[in-house]
Amino acid sequence: MLRIALIVAILAGLAVGTLNFVKVKEKVTTLQDNLKKQTDRADGAEQARDNFKRQLAATNAVLTQTKAILETTSAELATAKTSLEKTTTELATTKTNLDKTSEELKSTQQELSSYKTTGLLPSQIIAISKEHKKVQDALAASEVENRILVRKVRNLENELARYDPTSPPISLPAKLTGKVLVTDPKWNFVVLNVGEDQQVLKYAELLIHRNGALVARVKVTSVQKDRCVANVMPGGKLGDILEGDQVIPAYPSSS
Repeated sequence: MLRIALIVAILAGLAVGTLNFVKVKEKVTTLQDNLKKQTDRADGAEQARDNFKRQLAATNAVLTQTKAILETTSAELATAKTSLEKTTTELATTKTNLDKTSEELKSTQQELSSYKTTGLLPSQIIAISKEHKKVQDALAASEVENRILVRKVRNLENELARYDPTSPPISLPAKLTGKVLVTDPKWNFVVLNVGEDQQVLKYAELLIHRNGALVARVKVTSVQKDRCVANVMPGGKLGDILEGDQVIPAYPSSS
């Protein structure tokens, strides 16, 4: 009886063990299936990621190439635009020169017609033209000499007027304007950017002003071609003289 009970217990244990083994096997199989599915998903995700990276790299390469093409095209467009503007300008200049040449040709034809009516030979006309040029050059030289002589006479008159208290003040052109280039407060003199070319005369008086306010009264002591030196007159300094201050005649001429 005991032996039978023992056999029954063993059989029951084997049945339970077999049942547990089956259940464990099912769980293992399920876990293996789940693991395979997860592995497949992971492999699929990695493959998708790799595909995305490849597509992204290809897209970036296309974008880079497109950007380079766009920059090249923009540069070519700018060059073409510059060339077009240059060509347009050259065309306008050519047209202007053509119009000018046409006018000169028309004028030359009129002059030729005029020369023909004089009855003179070409050699005679050339000789007259050369003589006319000589006369014009001589006249221009005479005008220059005359201006120099007038300036010398005026300077001599001013020298004499210094010793005559009844002499009128020296007048300068009313439109004369200049500015202070250099100022020396220690020795009370200034250098101005006007000279013989602007008809400045020695011993003439000038007013220095800034923003409409009188700064000083000066008298010219020496004159060069395009500048002069002037001393501040006694009691004529009302403020500090600065470079860039404006200058006008103290006695502007009425003519």
